[in-house]
This record gives sequence, C-alpha cells and structure tokens, in this order.
Amino acid sequence: MGIPLAQQAKVAAYVVKQKLAGRERFPLVLMLEPLFRCNLACAGCGKIDYPDAILNKRLSVEECLGAAEECGAPVVAIAGGEPLLHKEMPQIVEGLLKQGRIVILCTNALLLEKRMDAYKPHPRFIWDIHLDGDKAQHDWAVSQEGVYDRAVEALKKVMAAGFRTAINCTLFNNANPERTAKFFDDVTALGVDNIMLSPGYSYERAPDQQHFLNRQATKELFRDIFARNNGKTKWRMGNSPLFLDFLAGNQSYHCTPWGNPTRNIFGWQRPCYLLGEGYAKSFQELMDTTDWDKYGVGNYEKCADCMVHSGFEATAALDAITKPWKAVAAQLRGPRTSGPMAPEIDLTKQRPAEYVFSAHVQKAMSEIAHEPPKPKRGAKHGDTATPATAAE
Repeated sequence: MGIPLAQQAKVAAYVVKQKLAGRERFPLVLMLEPLFRCNLACAGCGKIDYPDAILNKRLSVEECLGAAEECGAPVVAIAGGEPLLHKEMPQIVEGLLKQGRIVILCTNALLLEKRMDAYKPHPRFIWDIHLDGDKAQHDWAVSQEGVYDRAVEALKKVMAAGFRTAINCTLFNNANPERTAKFFDDVTALGVDNIMLSPGYSYERAPDQQHFLNRQATKELFRDIFARNNGKTKWRMGNSPLFLDFLAGNQSYHCTPWGNPTRNIFGWQRPCYLLGEGYAKSFQELMDTTDWDKYGVGNYEKCADCMVHSGFEATAALDAITKPWKAVAAQLRGPRTSGPMAPEIDLTKQRPAEYVFSAHVQKAMSEIAHEPPKPKRGAKHGDTATPATAAE
C-alpha cells in the first residue's frame, strides 16, 4: 500500500465516528474544483466546454476552506481545470492543512516547477501528477506532444525537494496491458509514493467519445494489467485493495456519490464529481434534497459504464473498514485475475439519460451577467474592473 498508516488510521477513525453517530451517508473525500480553466485541452475531458465568463471564475480562499469545514471530509482532492492556475492555491493548501485535512493537489505539472517553491513538504500533502501511461499514451491522452517529459521532470524535482508524490493514471480502451504494467514498474522505480488508478468516464461533452471503456472492457483490461505485476517491482497503489479488486471484476459494488461530494464555482454538484445535474447552495442541502436513488449503475443510463474511483472508492473503503479481514485478504493476495467475475448489475430498469448541460450553462451565464463589477486590486474607491481574460 502507498497510503501511510497514520492517514489510514485518521480516515478509519472518522468513519467509526460517523457510524457511531448513526449517519447513513457521509463524505470521505471532498472533490474541490476552484476553477475550470486549464492549460490543456484533452480530448477525453468533459470540463473544458464552457464560455470564457465561466472559465474565468474562481472560488476564493474563504469559499474553499468553508467548503471543507462545511462537509467535514478528512481528505480534500483539489482538481479542476488546472489548480495551479489559481493564484491563491498556496493559501488554500495551507489553510486546509491547518484544518487537519489530508490534501491531494492534482496537476498536469506544466506549471509545477514554476510554482513549487510556494509550497512546503508536509506529511498530509501530496502532489498528484496526471500521467495516463507511458510517453506515447500520455501525450495522446492530453492531446499534446511533450507533456509527458515535462511532467516527469517536474515530478523528479518535487520528489528531490522532499514532497510526497503520486501519479493519477486514467486509462482508456486503447491502453495496452503490457505497456501499462511496464509504466507502473517505471514510476515505482522512480520512487513515487503511490499510483492512483481509474478508468476514464464518458463525459457527454468530451470531444473524443470513441475511447471510453464499458464495464466489461474495464474488468478485462485491469485483470490483464494486474496479472503482469509479477512481484519483481511491487507497485505502491494509492487505491484501496478492494477498489482494485472491484476494477478486476471481483466485487459487486454500487456507487456512493455522497462519499466524494463536489464543490465548484456553481455550488455543490448533484449527484457527483462526474455528473452535473443540478447544484445545491450548501452541503446540507445537497445531502438532504438530492434523490440519490435516481443515480448509479442500474438506475441511470449515464451511469451504466462507470467504474470510476470518485464513485466507487468510498464504497470499497467503507467495505474495508466494516470488514477488515476482507481488505487484508485482498491486500495480501492482490486482485484476482482469473476465474468467474462477480455478477453484474441489471441495467434493464435504468431511466434514460437527461441532457441538462446547456441549461446549467445558460443559468450560470445569466447570474454572471447580473453580478456587480469587482474592484481591481489596488484600485481607488469607485473604480471598476473589467472581466479577467488571462489564464492566471
């Protein structure tokens, strides 16, 4: 395992506390998106198709820290967009650490060398660098050549500076099991603290719709990859053992979208990080008014092929905490890579997909149009600012 025991214990203690309090639904990881702007335009990304007025929006330091206090999750994963485009990101990270959170800062690493001096190594802070396979696979995934080399160079520098590091690897249907296993060997030898794995999710607005995995293909791909971990190089995985076993088709899990709630510039996103089908003004409103039974595999067409960590990692983590012997067994043997797979969820009663993206964008644009102008930094009283157009 690539997760320190102290952090495992912190999350386990939090879960026990929630269980003792009788709470059925509670968050484990806050998915914090302080902005949607990015310095890449990946073909498989569903987060980049917004007008500039929305891409220029930012959550403030106070809003970010308030979101963490509001939901109380012990872990905060900061995503985007590209978080390092946010000028106040160092203050956000520092404030979350002071709250006692485990902070995972996701980045494509293009700005990491330039920004790293604004951060300090901390046992609860980890740089989570996107690397979706080896050089050819990653540069294909991000739709730009040369990104892999820049990301690896930045990774080496933050490791040398004493930071904890992870790679965030999202795989698509053109991933080659042998090459992917070799890539895991390489990054493990490089010294990263852990590897976070997930299949890609089929964002409805992503330019490339041809390379997303269905559930059967996901299970077959990950079985083929895990079968190649022959023990010569022990991969340090950041996912729970039972989630990895789920990816290999050995667990029948339903998602727990409230386990990884999302706070972004629109508000608290319903129902999860992957689907934006409405927004609540507060975390409590999200929990109380979302019809959770409408979503998930078997309930909703958009969820049919999902096996993504943000939906199922919390399920696996809760299973591990309530049945520790099961998790220990999965950890010792690794994901099973042969034999029958666990029964699949019936899709015959799922409701059809609803397409609501455009309506949310129109509503957001209307609200932005009615916002009072913000003063420029350092402007005299009475001056007004023009909308920001720069990426940072």
